[in-house]
Amino acid sequence: MEVYDDQYIMQMIKDEDVEFIRMQFTDIFGTLKNVAVTASQIDRALGNKCMFDGSSISGFSDVEESDMYLYPDKETFNIFPWRPQRGKVARMICDIYNPDGTPFAGSPRYILKKVLKEAADMGYEIYVGPELEFFLFQLDEDGMPTTKTNEEGGYFDLAPVDKGENARRDMVLTLEEMGYEIESTHHEMAPSQHEIDFKYDEAMHTADDIITFKLVVRSIANQHGLFASFMPKPVEGVQGSGMHISISMRGASGANLFCDEHDANGLSPLAYQFMAGVLHHASGMMAITNPLVNSYKRIVPGFEAPEYISWSPANRSTYIRIPAAHRDGRRLELRCPDPSANPYLVLAVTIAAGLEGIRQHMTPPAMVSGNLFNMSQEELKAAGIDTLPTTLSEAIAAMEKDPLVRDVLGEETYGKYLNAKKKEWEAYRRQVSQWEIDRYLNII
Repeated sequence: MEVYDDQYIMQMIKDEDVEFIRMQFTDIFGTLKNVAVTASQIDRALGNKCMFDGSSISGFSDVEESDMYLYPDKETFNIFPWRPQRGKVARMICDIYNPDGTPFAGSPRYILKKVLKEAADMGYEIYVGPELEFFLFQLDEDGMPTTKTNEEGGYFDLAPVDKGENARRDMVLTLEEMGYEIESTHHEMAPSQHEIDFKYDEAMHTADDIITFKLVVRSIANQHGLFASFMPKPVEGVQGSGMHISISMRGASGANLFCDEHDANGLSPLAYQFMAGVLHHASGMMAITNPLVNSYKRIVPGFEAPEYISWSPANRSTYIRIPAAHRDGRRLELRCPDPSANPYLVLAVTIAAGLEGIRQHMTPPAMVSGNLFNMSQEELKAAGIDTLPTTLSEAIAAMEKDPLVRDVLGEETYGKYLNAKKKEWEAYRRQVSQWEIDRYLNII
């Protein structure tokens, strides 16, 4: 296995004719940013001397505290296969530091690192496997994205019905060239909706991989004259896009600590406690896991997105599902998050909630055997099943009542995130939609 030290990276840059290195990071909402340096500046980049203005980044420092430094994680060095063969482009994902050499507390990557350190101190290593769904749409004559598609493909369809198959194939080949292990890829339920699943990994690696995955998918889609959208619900009346998160935990021996073959569901007491913590904080985390006004257009009856705080061994209408798996693959699948969310923050709050469940020996509610979508409100109430927030406004209110989310994000980031989401909701609330015009203009 290669050791990604300074010497190795500089040699790769020379051998592969790399001309530009993108120093990448995300803002608190998960938007990918970068500062590009030329190959001649690689010594400065590897020496943590690349500085940028943090006051220009959403959720970062104020103007009077704007200077920040990029510390590259050398293990994330990778060359973009889709860029020119001469003068290639590489990237490194970076941590963000203050001028005094301390980590910047508002960096999403640092927020996740803190939670993973907490897990490690308890003797646990967290593994995560994501499933990201996305749409491929046509561009207009000016090259701008639309929600138009000329296909009518459905679940597991193939070409010629699946007109995005060639683009998806090139995405997979590109991802594999970058070191991803792709487990499956297929057309999803809605027309022009797709899914590519890559192998689980340690939580930080997976968060990095999700950010890179979205960049690759958008870049290859653009080469095919298409636009890849990770918007949760871009088209009315069809399924929205989710980002299902499967979580498992290992100990010092490497064994899966969520597995117990003697349990009816194959889960260990540790897994039940972790699940209980996640379910306990499900509503409070939702402004993180489902961060947009549009996110809540996906979480409606009839489209397999969970509306209730519940769990089941197989039921896809629940917040947590226990997929069928052999011993090493036993895991919890969170079906609520969507791909618009910042993966670092999603994993940070989810893992923190699970660890709280372990520390406090929490017990999850009774599992659900029936289809929640077919249960009446009376039946749900009798079963003690609570409803998740149905709007961003409700999610904001739930977040304000949950001290765990505040503790994980830190006071400053928590305040900035919450303030931005409140502004987003207010801007949406003031809009007059076409639905309102069509519904009311002629009859009022």
